[in-house]
Amino acid sequence: MKTTTENNKSISDNSIYDVIISGAGPVGLFLACELALAKCSVLILEKTENPHSPLKQMPFGIRGLSAPTIEALDRRGLLEKLELHKRVKKPHATAAQGAGRQAGHFAGIPFHEDNIDTSQWKYRLPSSTAPVLVSEMEELESILTGRANDLGVVIRRGIAITGFHQTLDEVTVESGDQSFQGKWLIGCDGSRSIVRKLSGFEFAGTEPEFTGYTAKVDFADPEKLSPGRNVTPTGMYLQSQPGYLAIQEFDHGAFHNSKNPITPEHVQEVLRRISNTDVTITALHMATTWTDRSRQATSYRKGRILLAGDAAHIHAPLGGQGLNLGLGDAMNLGWKLAATIQGKAPEGLLDTYFTERHPIGSKVLDWSRAQVAIMKPDPDSRALYAIVRDLMNTRDGATYFAATVWGVLTKYDFGTGHPVTGHSIPNFEFGDGVTISSLMHNGQGILLDFEKDASLQALADQYSGQIRYISGNPKIRLGISALLIRPDGVIAWASDQHPDYSELKKAADRWFVCN
Repeated sequence: MKTTTENNKSISDNSIYDVIISGAGPVGLFLACELALAKCSVLILEKTENPHSPLKQMPFGIRGLSAPTIEALDRRGLLEKLELHKRVKKPHATAAQGAGRQAGHFAGIPFHEDNIDTSQWKYRLPSSTAPVLVSEMEELESILTGRANDLGVVIRRGIAITGFHQTLDEVTVESGDQSFQGKWLIGCDGSRSIVRKLSGFEFAGTEPEFTGYTAKVDFADPEKLSPGRNVTPTGMYLQSQPGYLAIQEFDHGAFHNSKNPITPEHVQEVLRRISNTDVTITALHMATTWTDRSRQATSYRKGRILLAGDAAHIHAPLGGQGLNLGLGDAMNLGWKLAATIQGKAPEGLLDTYFTERHPIGSKVLDWSRAQVAIMKPDPDSRALYAIVRDLMNTRDGATYFAATVWGVLTKYDFGTGHPVTGHSIPNFEFGDGVTISSLMHNGQGILLDFEKDASLQALADQYSGQIRYISGNPKIRLGISALLIRPDGVIAWASDQHPDYSELKKAADRWFVCN
């Protein structure tokens, strides 16, 4: 029996895939692209038939992309496809251009572009990519879907996973009376992940403080509401465009948890209470609720089952860090799982997915909790809010918050070594205009040599197909002579002057398999 897939390929129902991914959101799609780039066969199962949703379109679908995400997209040749990126070309530009313009926020408190001291970020070059951009979810998913199709990923929509079981060698996934075979199953299926729940992963964390509302409405008297973000004694409301609302009511998530229908009368009641007005809603076109519940899986793997994105961690969508965190999971996991499948992984390589990404996720959850703590409508939180606001108006304060929100100082702890190890590779540019990002489109590791050292080339040759040797003289060297770059763009080893070949070999063997 044959079935026809979304990307117009016919496959047998008894195909055995290297990887089955549950969820065709940005995380599942990007992870599928990373695996397919490394020549793995991938099947995505998505429970919804239609990928389009008003929540993925402007203005609700707008998401801020942080530096690690922007760099990841650039390293795979996808950044230029984003329309908003094409409009923002200046290094360190933001969606709001100009001195004194808002460059981001923490708990609704803005920090400003002209107050940020980028010279504190020693190993970040004036780069061809901005540290922050905005994108539309639907556009991003469309770009990633096209890329997945080009790489041969099979996408099946309208297929809800109802069960699965694993053996030592493979995973069988069921959807009603259909079944699919894969060597690995990855849950990228969101905060209510069926993969996480059926696998029995512990999902530890904290309960919510508020119910958040996202709604599109018509008003009889819109002039009664102020535009922009408004913090009130009872909560917060934001009107990004006339009739497009976000509301926070600190009810400990009671309404969201109640599962009651979201009626125009209820939204009006909440909005009146939060805004302290008698504004009248005449029509409710769309509404959804969310909370600041913060939870994280205590492990990201059980046998041949893995988690990524919101399936592995959830938190309040304040500042849009959830999307970036999930795409970071995908970039980290893809090459490691591919190497494991193909027998090119050093011992313990796949385990580093959890040891590297879990601490990053934990920090994001705490960052979200901290924002909620100072947004509460009580005197203690108001006092803390005022202190944080004053700190953010200082140069060091704005620089710290920008670095965290934009992710420019994200680092994995590799223990000892050069200070730049564990950081994202600066986007070095050579005299002919070629950048390191443009040389990473094939997903290989790179040994980057600024001194044309024959010994380094000989070492790279020992890892043929895994490490690509590149030599050249960049416009700015940052005092560095050579670097080993993982496929995800993370620096595994670096040298300022004469390389320590034994340390380089040790680093290479940690991430790659010698011939």
